[in-house]
Amino acid sequence: MTTDQKSAPELQEIIIEGNTRAGKPFRPSDWVDRMCSTYATFGDDRKLKYSPYLKPRVVNGVRCLAVDLKLKVVNPEGYAQLMHFADENQLNVLDSSGNSIPVPH
Repeated sequence: MTTDQKSAPELQEIIIEGNTRAGKPFRPSDWVDRMCSTYATFGDDRKLKYSPYLKPRVVNGVRCLAVDLKLKVVNPEGYAQLMHFADENQLNVLDSSGNSIPVPH
């Protein structure tokens, strides 16, 4: 293991931006809400509750989806579908420091 591998913090969350890698806004503009709704459940109070692993977020004025990487363990198929969606639509993915990274699989 190299020094870089030892000191690099392990990703706990990624941000999928509402912009493509080419810098264009992704459409439909409500895609974040749709994704969050897909993974939501109804609580005992009969209200829709978002998954704790997906959160809508605005970063630098852009609607984004924050993905807790625990989703990969809790729902591997759902995680794979989400990463496929990001990859297929060439959405920009950021690490916790805001750096653009390849879509993690």
